[in-house]
Amino acid sequence: MWLSLIVLADAARAEPLSDALMDHGALTVSIEDADAGTDAERPQFGEPGTEPTALWDHSRLVALFDPGEDPAAALAGAARQAGYDQAPPFRIDTVAEQDWIRLSQDQFEPIHVGERLWIVPSWHQPPQPDAVNIRLDPGMAFGTGSHPTTRLCLQWLQREVGTDTTVLDYGCGSGILAIAAARLGARRVVGIDIDPKAIDAARANADANGVAITLQQADQPLAGEFEIVVANILTNPLCTLAPAIASSVASGGRLALAGILDGQSQRVIDAYAPWIALTVGAARDGWVRLEGRRR
Repeated sequence: MWLSLIVLADAARAEPLSDALMDHGALTVSIEDADAGTDAERPQFGEPGTEPTALWDHSRLVALFDPGEDPAAALAGAARQAGYDQAPPFRIDTVAEQDWIRLSQDQFEPIHVGERLWIVPSWHQPPQPDAVNIRLDPGMAFGTGSHPTTRLCLQWLQREVGTDTTVLDYGCGSGILAIAAARLGARRVVGIDIDPKAIDAARANADANGVAITLQQADQPLAGEFEIVVANILTNPLCTLAPAIASSVASGGRLALAGILDGQSQRVIDAYAPWIALTVGAARDGWVRLEGRRR
């Protein structure tokens, strides 16, 4: 059993408090967006042409301690080190010791998407061997096929990708959408991301699936336009990146955007209106897919 200390911090103090907790005995500390899943959620991104963002105004720190430690005392010392007059409010939970590998694997079953595509973790056999099976394990980069936004994009790709199409996956994460496009027959697929770890994960996943996709970081020049562009990110970066993403779509090409909550769709539609008229193509569990064709 371990002890988990949960405490809130503002943007200026989240990292100093995290470092101080490590100095006072924490085994690990993670910093999360305390507003995640709400309209106040703010993604961290650093795409070309954007200013680097600070940590979230409302950050949640989760620190893990051995059961013999005193998390409250550790927080008191860490708070002093980080410049607090007194320790901020906190909560302590217990985390049971388990077979984390087996427990993690049990959470991820093969996922059937649309009529002919499966996402299959490496420890499972494909339920339908003659389908389009993508081997993908959960990892550090976003995109396992389970999130509604990923499913919305995969369904769209199954409808749109043909054997002679070019595809750009903007914000490729694990590479799942780029790999799916290649497996569905696209002749050229490019995936870009701001995170080097995502690029590494996507490259490993592409190799595991025996497909050739071009991967590059977002600060590198993007050559050419694409007949199909898909971007599964979040509303704020999608709006900021509207000129760059829209300009990557060839004349007559098709665009799909996801990572958008239903109540945020009009903001994104307005951001892309100078180039592409977007409409809601599908929705799932409060998330929407916007799609359109460039004039």
